[in-house]
Amino acid sequence: MKLDQIAKRFRIDKPEAFKLAEHDPDDTAGLSVDKGEAKDLLKEGIERLSDLQEKLYADNRWSVLIVLQAMDAAGKDSLIEHVMSGVNPQGVQVFSFKEPSKEELDHDFLWRIAQRVPERGRIGIFNRSHYEEVLVVRVHPEYLKAQRLPSVGNGQKNSDKDIWHQRFDDIRGFEKHLARNGTLILKFFLNVSRGEQRKRFLDRIEEPGKRWKFSTADVKERALWPNYMEAYEEMIRETSTPEAPWYVVPADHKWFTRLVVAGAMADALESLKLEFPKLEGAALEELQKARKLLTEERDQ
Repeated sequence: MKLDQIAKRFRIDKPEAFKLAEHDPDDTAGLSVDKGEAKDLLKEGIERLSDLQEKLYADNRWSVLIVLQAMDAAGKDSLIEHVMSGVNPQGVQVFSFKEPSKEELDHDFLWRIAQRVPERGRIGIFNRSHYEEVLVVRVHPEYLKAQRLPSVGNGQKNSDKDIWHQRFDDIRGFEKHLARNGTLILKFFLNVSRGEQRKRFLDRIEEPGKRWKFSTADVKERALWPNYMEAYEEMIRETSTPEAPWYVVPADHKWFTRLVVAGAMADALESLKLEFPKLEGAALEELQKARKLLTEERDQ
C-alpha cells in the first residue's frame, strides 16, 4: 500500500459524522514492519517531498501551511525532525506559538497567526497554532479574561455558549481566504492515547537527556483529558473543510505517524501540478548566449 493511500484513510472528509472515539491511536492500517522497513518507507516519502519542495520554490505560486496539534508527548517535535529531514531548510519555516504576549493580546486572536503564514514557494509548519484558542482556552476559559473581549460584538453577546462557535466561524473564514490566495493547508491532529502519553512522560523522567522536556504542568493537564478530547472532537467537526482538511493520525507508534504525514504532504503537493518555470522568447535567447560563451571559454 502506498503512503498516500494510507494517509487518505485518516483524512476527515465527513466532519459532521466525526467521532474521536472511533479513531484508534494504536492503528497502523494493518502494517507490521520493523524499524528498518519503516525507515525505508519514510525515506521514500521524504525523497518525494524533497523533489516537490524544489518545484514548489521554483514555481513560486503556492505556499504550504502544515498545522500540528496534539496533546503533550504525542511526537510533534520528532515528527518535524524526521519528516522534514531531507527537505531544504531554506524552504521551511517552523513556528511554535506559546502563551500570547502583551502586544499579541492587544489584537484579535488571529493577528499573530496571520503574520507567520508562509510566503509563496515555502512550507510553513505551525507547531501548535490558532487552534489553541478553541482548545486550551476552551478548557481553561479563565484565559479569556486576559483577552479583554467586549461583552457585545456585531450584535451578538460573547457568552460562553457563543464564543467558540464564533471562533470556529472566524477560523473557517481565515483558512478559506488563505486557500483562495494560494496557500495549501493541511492539518494534523496526532491522536495519542492517554496510556501512551503516560509511558512517554515516564520515559522523559527516567532518561536524563529527556528530562528537560518534562513539566509537572503536563501531568496536571492529564486530569482534564476528557475535556480536551471533547474540545478536539468539536474542533475537528467544525473546521475540517475541503480547503483545509484535518487528518486524525494515530500517534501511539511514531514510525506510523511519520509515514501518514509524509504521505499526506506528498499527495497534496502533487495535486498542485507544480512545474519548473519554462524559459521562452528573449529569456531563452539570453540563456543560449550564455551557454555559447561558457562553452567557448571551456574550449580555450
